[in-house]
Amino acid sequence: MTTAMTGLSVPVADWFAPIEAMRDPYPQYEKLRALGPVVYAPAVGRVFVTTNAAVSEAEHHPEVFSSYSETNLTMMRALGARPMLRKDDPDHAAERKAINPTLRPKAIKNLWSPQFEDTVEHWLEHLVSLGPDHADVNNDYAAPIASQNLLDLLGFPAEVPVTDMARWSIDFIAGTGNLLDDEEIWRRCDASRQEVDDILDELLPYLRNNPDGSITSHLLEVGLPEESVRANVKLSISGGMNEPQHMISNMVWALSEHPEQREMLLNGTAQWNAAFEETARWQSPIGMVPREVAQDTEFYGFHLAQGTNVGLLLASANRDPAAFEKADEFDITRPSQGHLAFGSGVHLCAGRWAAKNAIAEHALPRLYERLPDLQLDPNRPPVWDGWVFRGLTTLPVTW
Repeated sequence: MTTAMTGLSVPVADWFAPIEAMRDPYPQYEKLRALGPVVYAPAVGRVFVTTNAAVSEAEHHPEVFSSYSETNLTMMRALGARPMLRKDDPDHAAERKAINPTLRPKAIKNLWSPQFEDTVEHWLEHLVSLGPDHADVNNDYAAPIASQNLLDLLGFPAEVPVTDMARWSIDFIAGTGNLLDDEEIWRRCDASRQEVDDILDELLPYLRNNPDGSITSHLLEVGLPEESVRANVKLSISGGMNEPQHMISNMVWALSEHPEQREMLLNGTAQWNAAFEETARWQSPIGMVPREVAQDTEFYGFHLAQGTNVGLLLASANRDPAAFEKADEFDITRPSQGHLAFGSGVHLCAGRWAAKNAIAEHALPRLYERLPDLQLDPNRPPVWDGWVFRGLTTLPVTW
């Protein structure tokens, strides 16, 4: 089946169901790849790019697959203004350059890694105190660690509770992915945005006079308009909380489902960094990133008209059997090259080094050092949710 929608002639996935994808998108991703690298999904009004090679090519041609859009506005609606992730170079580069000093590997190792370690120890004690009958890795360990690390990286006041950061992130992510225009999602998103703005009303003047090594301070130092500073702080709250939290929980779930690979990590025959990369590939926390076609183009034999809304399916690309042998299997011995979990090209995730350090060097090794018998609780099932952003919302464990 084909359609002439906006000048396209592409296969149509009229069966793609966003609600079903919230529960588990991977069976539908397999069907999408079988249709081809370019597929139109009427349910979301987007052309999906489905394969590893096609997503990678699109990411490396921002002059065609633009992050800037005047029609794909859910992220701007959620955050209150246009952040760097929805800009192209040179505007994107100028804002990205501002936060790089905070997130470079050297800064992470020397400045932030000791703080990450302290945060892990605090919340590990909290998890253990709940006992084997009540502990939830996602809610009691992953979420507060990711929240506190982000509060520190942003330079937010110490009295801001981790629960607020977690709630803001959930609301901003829900707003960014609110393709169905749910009014309740917008209500929560608007309330969280106001709370963050109230904090920034006091924090920004303070940092102008007392600069530090935080993301917020560096955004101010380069002279960006305050609207851009605020938008990029909220962008950091979205991705900087969501991805690390889900990576911690996803790794615990994956290793619990593959105890032989967990044993390889515990006895030192496999590396935590490799487990981090494979989990990111296998259970991608970012499932889709939006793009808009900036000029009429031919892509994999299909005509894409200017203005076409596109979804680059990172999670589908990461399960592409043309790129990965036994792509649906979890294998921490697999070479890490080629996955697109953190994007590619100019929009490669700025926080990937911080997340990898916090998780692969601290949160996961220390968790299993303290609780080597950690396992999923058979009496309390885990819950997954999402496809634009995806992760566990609850992960009960015992030991």
